[in-house]
Amino acid sequence: MSAPSRPPVRVATFTLSDTRTLDDDEGGRLLGALLRDAGFDLVAHAILREEPTLLTEALSRLCDDDTADAIVLTGGTGIAPRDRTIEALTPLLDKTLDGFGEAFRRLSWDQVGPNAILSRALAGVMRGRVVVALPGSPKALDLAVNQLLAPILAHAVALASGRGGHHHR
Repeated sequence: MSAPSRPPVRVATFTLSDTRTLDDDEGGRLLGALLRDAGFDLVAHAILREEPTLLTEALSRLCDDDTADAIVLTGGTGIAPRDRTIEALTPLLDKTLDGFGEAFRRLSWDQVGPNAILSRALAGVMRGRVVVALPGSPKALDLAVNQLLAPILAHAVALASGRGGHHHR
């Protein structure tokens, strides 16, 4: 007897940039395509200026509306003065998934060498949703989706939402 199938994971994405538009948002388009190819249901995409209050409001709205099971951000994870995604996101997280950032940087090392340590990619849980912050480069997005998110996101969403297998009664 086979296990009951779960509905596809609903994923919303954001590109965080002060300069991108829908016309030139290559990273956002690639991220969406990679997630769809991995079997996820892309439910929304938007471009947000790198303003912490805009990110806080957008994430809160998605959680309030129960629009997405997971939220994947691209951009703003470096160390440049305008890179403020991590500072805006961290206080919103109920739990952090430290292994995600560690694994991302380890795998990135093979592609870009020591520059991998300049990435502050991270993942965590906010109000029962998995939230992931990724760099904006196409190579980074491909690596993150195919080597990290595709294998674990459905399970992580099930656990974070309380629908997974590690319940304590």
